Amino acid sequence: MNDSKFQTWEEAVSWLISQPEQQELVQACYYDKPLKSAAERYWSGEEWQAIKEFFPQQCGIALDIGAGNGIASYALSKDGWQVKALEPDSSNLVGVGAIYQLATENKLPIEVIQEFGEKLPFENQTFDLVFARQVLHHAQDLQQLCNEINRVLKPGGIFIAVREHVISSASDLPKFLNSHPLHNLYGGENAYLLKQYLEAIKSSGLQINKVIAPFESVINYAPLTEESLKNELK
Repeated sequence: MNDSKFQTWEEAVSWLISQPEQQELVQACYYDKPLKSAAERYWSGEEWQAIKEFFPQQCGIALDIGAGNGIASYALSKDGWQVKALEPDSSNLVGVGAIYQLATENKLPIEVIQEFGEKLPFENQTFDLVFARQVLHHAQDLQQLCNEINRVLKPGGIFIAVREHVISSASDLPKFLNSHPLHNLYGGENAYLLKQYLEAIKSSGLQINKVIAPFESVINYAPLTEESLKNELK
């Protein structure tokens, strides 16, 4: 039984945007309007600048998997990548419709595909980069998703997954879901042990080059800054 307040993620986000007391969270999730301003803020922000340090030296073909409203697709395209944005949700607010709007209004050549990551509609060895922001923990089948990512990567290509939900033990999952600020609105959130992510990635044939600890990089604690994080911890 779904005890969430809303039937779709679009309804949940629409309600969130309408709540004056939730605007800090709305901005942290890049749901604020206009979408171009949110996308520009992400592109110029500390998180994206840190992520780019792990990119291949030369731009090529990139897959933004689970692209949401398109902020990462926007950033990739602005940086010179040939972008394909894959997103299963058709929503004009948080899905395919939003990506189309963002690409069209900003004249960015982003190809948008509505599909789940477990069944990628691409040939083997297509992409130089596969980027996933807050995606793996939403997988219907984590192993299959990683298998597909490995299949479509070119030899020497790079897969980057960021902002994943990681729990310390299986018993922590209910506690995590209860504390998640958006899970009660629509559901759909999940989390895995770090070893589960790593096992799925390794089993797919991908090689793990770097694991970023929670407080090691702004990638994991944005929109907090190093100073605000220290204050939070105090």
